[in-house]
Amino acid sequence: MSNHIMPTLQKKRIIEHITSGKRFDGRKMDEFRDIVVEKAISKNAESAISLKLGKTHVYAGVKMAVTTPYPDSQDEGTFMTTAELHPMASSRFDIGRPGIEAIELARVIDRGIRESGFIDFKKLCIKEGEKVYQVFLDIIAINDDGNLFDAAGIAALIALGQARLPVYNEETEKIEHEFSKNPLPLNKEALSFNTTFHKIGNQIVIDPSVEEQAVSDFRLGIAIGEGNKKCRITAMQKGKEGAIDTEDMEKILNLTEEVYSKKYAEIKKLVFD
Repeated sequence: MSNHIMPTLQKKRIIEHITSGKRFDGRKMDEFRDIVVEKAISKNAESAISLKLGKTHVYAGVKMAVTTPYPDSQDEGTFMTTAELHPMASSRFDIGRPGIEAIELARVIDRGIRESGFIDFKKLCIKEGEKVYQVFLDIIAINDDGNLFDAAGIAALIALGQARLPVYNEETEKIEHEFSKNPLPLNKEALSFNTTFHKIGNQIVIDPSVEEQAVSDFRLGIAIGEGNKKCRITAMQKGKEGAIDTEDMEKILNLTEEVYSKKYAEIKKLVFD
């Protein structure tokens, strides 16, 4: 995988522009691009959706299988997230086994969902100690125009929210090739979505373009949910080399509250409608 190559003059111009409080696409520092979702794009998956965040485009799909539970959670289902970043999404991505960016993307999305308690793993148990449902969440990048973390994170939630349990045949102890009317067991109030903050110049920027994120000093992803009608942070992931000082962290936490108040209801509606 290669880095995003940018002329020094272009990099300088982006930083100067943002430092002056402006973005080249006209958005405010805390403004997201439009989200466009297409649901039920595959008849063979328990759920499959397409999501565009501006020009960034991802697919997210859910498939399920029956497996034996982990030794330390005999009455709980299992969950696995994978991400694929193909050259069709960006010239920075290579063909072959997942690179570090794909691995990090999958882990950040997985952690945000797992730590929030969004999936009710106990209700995925078929027979304690013997058989449980295993949930596979697959994310595929179609076009990377910046902020894959948030695009993939929201797409993952919508895919899980739209998923239906497959029919389990108790006699054959196998999953049939049809879906039940039962949704994937989710704790709706535990919904938590990823928001990524970038430091560029003297500004904290939300939903960066691919050029903006290439010149940022650091990246901080925060999974934001609701607890007692207030903003709840369920996970964090730091990225890039720059350090986060006290002033930056205070700005980010204030922005986290704003993002919660502006986006939580919208994203929850996208997930469950």
